[in-house]
Amino acid sequence: MKAVKGRITKGLPSQAYVSTCDNSGAKMLKVISVKGHKTVRGRMPAAGVGDLILASVKKGKLEMRKTVVPAIIVRQKRPYRRPDGTRVVFEDNAAVVLKDMKGNPKGTIFKGPIAKEVAERWPAVAKVASMIV
Repeated sequence: MKAVKGRITKGLPSQAYVSTCDNSGAKMLKVISVKGHKTVRGRMPAAGVGDLILASVKKGKLEMRKTVVPAIIVRQKRPYRRPDGTRVVFEDNAAVVLKDMKGNPKGTIFKGPIAKEVAERWPAVAKVASMIV
């Protein structure tokens, strides 16, 4: 896992619902925690594009439901700024479910675009992605 260039605005706080964009079997995730998140006391942890989260599966296949899975945020509605000055906004919030905490995706097909920051940070996710923005 590499560091992200630029400062990503954190658009998904803890307890937020995020849809998945892969064929892993999960449809809707609820953010439980953000790995590596450091903040002041009392502030809710929040995730942005490229962050590793732990999420509970709320909708999906029966064997996936009510399980805690690692995931990566690949799109967010909240605009964020890239180092070259451009602002990036996506239509929806989306995540990709992982097999393990090392970054290997569980699904084999991703629907929709994936942010460039995610592709730089997680090379295994970039291999499966069809469109990188």
